[in-house]
Amino acid sequence: MTVKVSCVVEGEGDVAAVPFLIRRIAAELGPVLLERALQTHGNLPVAVVLAKCEFEAWFLAAAESIRGWRGLRNDIHSPDDPEAIRDAKGWLSNRMENGRKYHEKRDQPALTDSFDLEQARRADSFDKCYRDIVHLLEELQKASDPISEQV
Repeated sequence: MTVKVSCVVEGEGDVAAVPFLIRRIAAELGPVLLERALQTHGNLPVAVVLAKCEFEAWFLAAAESIRGWRGLRNDIHSPDDPEAIRDAKGWLSNRMENGRKYHEKRDQPALTDSFDLEQARRADSFDKCYRDIVHLLEELQKASDPISEQV
């Protein structure tokens, strides 16, 4: 889910500062979602992962692995801090050939199916996502393994 917040502020410093303020306040979101999930489905393994700013930052972390895919140029390189890039969708659009623009509904699933997972782990939020998914799969495997019930 993408949430857009529009703020009316007075000065240029405010314009730069308000996104930091909103992110700091929103940092409570992960624990709140985890608590809700545990209350609703406490009998299942649960994890909450939030991409830092945008899901597409994970593509930026693994940019070399998606060169030439979905209209991306063959010479793109991952930025030093992919999760610090604001407007990762725009970053991708600016690196597409023939005036093509990144389109979330078309490109996100295809790039997700293609990007290098190990390279993407350079992004802290993706690394957490990866580790949490592995953990959940291991827990589900234990729960469905009849031998583990006997131990």
